[in-house]
This record gives sequence, structure tokens and C-alpha cells, in this order.
Amino acid sequence: MTHLTLPDSDGTFSPAELAAPPTLVTGSAPPTSRIVYAAAHVVADPLRACDAVAGVEQIDWDATLELRRRLWSLGLGVAESMDTAQRGMGLDWAGARELALRTLADAPAHGGEVVVGVATDQIEGPTNDLGLIRDAYLEQIADIESAGGAVVMMASRHLAGAARSPDDYARVYGEVLAQAGRPVILHWLGPMFDPALAGYWGHDEPKAAMATVVDIIAAHVDKVHGIKVSLLDAALESLLREQIPTPARVFTGDDFNYVDLIAGDGTRHSDALLGAFAAVPRFASAAFARLDAGDVRGFRGILEPTLPLSRLVFRAPTQYYKVGVAWLTYLDGGQDHFRMLKGFETGRSLLHLAELVRVAGGLGLFADPESAAARVSAYFAVQGIRV
Repeated sequence: MTHLTLPDSDGTFSPAELAAPPTLVTGSAPPTSRIVYAAAHVVADPLRACDAVAGVEQIDWDATLELRRRLWSLGLGVAESMDTAQRGMGLDWAGARELALRTLADAPAHGGEVVVGVATDQIEGPTNDLGLIRDAYLEQIADIESAGGAVVMMASRHLAGAARSPDDYARVYGEVLAQAGRPVILHWLGPMFDPALAGYWGHDEPKAAMATVVDIIAAHVDKVHGIKVSLLDAALESLLREQIPTPARVFTGDDFNYVDLIAGDGTRHSDALLGAFAAVPRFASAAFARLDAGDVRGFRGILEPTLPLSRLVFRAPTQYYKVGVAWLTYLDGGQDHFRMLKGFETGRSLLHLAELVRVAGGLGLFADPESAAARVSAYFAVQGIRV
């Protein structure tokens, strides 16, 4: 057990303990019971990361690819160039495209599964031109498919601003899906992750929006592999699982309730496409090894203890969850510094970072607790805080 003294929300300090990591029997091949992707973040070059416009020169490519290799070595697929990678919050399409192409090129040597986010973020400024939005999606899909990649058709800020009715969503998605070369995963990202996506699918009320989603999938069932749902509403996701046309799948992006949703209700279950799994990859790998063996109780026993940490990482304002993923990765030795594109690490307070250390330490997240404690102490010392 490694000991620290960390600040509390009232400004006082109290002891914290970093437990030794539990013994976890991880897998090395992709799970057979579920399709699983961890949404990975980007490691910035600490000498170049800043709060100005981020470019590809601000990415530490070696460290970024090494994170993906770590996930692949645990049997987890990689969801690339998505919001966890600061897509639209520090990573533009040029950077996302370069990131995706490098990851796709690296994956075969490591037996890695990859799916890549595509959007409309090459469009500069707002637009009401639905045809322009459609063409932006198709341009990005063509770039990824030509490199051998499958895509997640991410929710578009441009479409959220331009659409005037559910029919506008049906038109754009229908025209894009008709031209896609292979089945895609759709993407329903709630406004808690990105406020610009409020009212997506043409409705503020999620159950009404679900009808639009189901209709779009039903009209193009041969082109839709499934849909990633990040609404942090387990009941709504379960309802969508009942309504979605087969063989399309629901990929949970619910970082609050993933254990129940993945385990399922005995009839239906969700697959996984989660930023949380990039924060707890060893636990995820070991849990799916148990699920593959038919041991649902063992799956729950490994993964349920990670929920308090995930819920803290994704605490509102939820769009800053990437800070927690990068912070925990840094403390666990997955990268050598805690800098993010456009200075995004400043989106969470030192008190929040301290709370993450407490919860992660109690879980036994850190492979080397003494090294993690030393990094916590060094980082807080730079901020003028002795821990």
C-alpha cells in the first residue's frame, strides 16, 4: 500500500492510499462474446501543445500509437479519431485523418481491430447547405475506406445546426449511407458530451428522436452495422435495443451504466464503444475474458468496481472527461507527461484530479503505485501544492 496526502474539497488535506493492483487474467485476442472498442485519446507533444489552434505537429505520434498497441495487446479494439481524441475540441479533420491513417497502417502488425470516426469538420463555419454536409461526410468516409477502414458516422454539429426537421436527418443520412462502401456504425452523442448536438435527429425528447433513428436504420439495414449510444440513460438504451432492426447492434457509450448494459437482460445486450475502457483497459480485458467463458458473475465482479471511477471521470461538465483519461494514463505510466492539445488539461481542477487519484488508487488501477504517487506529488508540487 502506497500512501499520499491529498487535498479535499473543503481545502483541507487527508490521507489517501494507492492499493496494489489486483491479479487480473487479461486476454490478448478480441473478445468473442461482444464486440468491444475502447475510444483512445491523443498524446500531445509537450513542447508544442498550447492553447492556440492545434495541428498535427502538436501530436506525439510514437506515444499516441503506443497507447493503441497497449489496447490491442489486451484484445480491445480501438475507436479512433473520436471525441476521446479531442475531435472538434483540439483535433481537426486534418489531424484526425492523419491519426486514423497511421493507426490503420499500424493495426495489422499487432492484430488490432479499428473503427474510425468520420464527421463534417472540414467545413469551416456554420452552413445551412445539407448537400455540403452530405459531401463532407462522403469525403471523410472515402478517405478512411480507401485505407481499408470501417467508420463510425459521428454526429455532426453542422447538421445539428442546419436541420429543420427529422426529414433533413433522414435525407442526409440516407444519401450518405447509400454511397458508403461498407456498413457503418451510426453515432448518437448526447448534449452532455457536446452541447452543440442538442436536439439531434430533429427532436429534443429522446424517445421521439429514437423513432427517427430506428426509421433511418430500417431503411438502410444493409448499410448500418449498428449505432453507438452515448446518452447516459440505461433505460433509453435498453428500449432502443428492443426497437432496432436486426442485425444492427447497439454499441453502448454509456460510461455510467456499461456493466448492466453489456451483461444484458438475458435476451438482449449491448456491445461496447467506450472512452471508459481506455482508462481501465486491464480491467476491461479481464472482464471480457470471464464473459467469453460464460461467467457473467465474474465479468461483473471485475468490472463493477470500475464504475465509481468512470462516473467520476465523466462527471459534468462531461465533455472534459478526456482530461481524466489522460491523467490516469499518465499516472499509470502510459505517457510521460500531462499536457493535452490546446491546453485541454486545464478543463478540470486540481481537486478533481486529486479525487481521481483517491478513487483509482482504491481500485488498484495503477500497475506501479509508487511511481504513480511520485508523479502525483511532482505534478502537484509544480502547482504549489505539497502532497
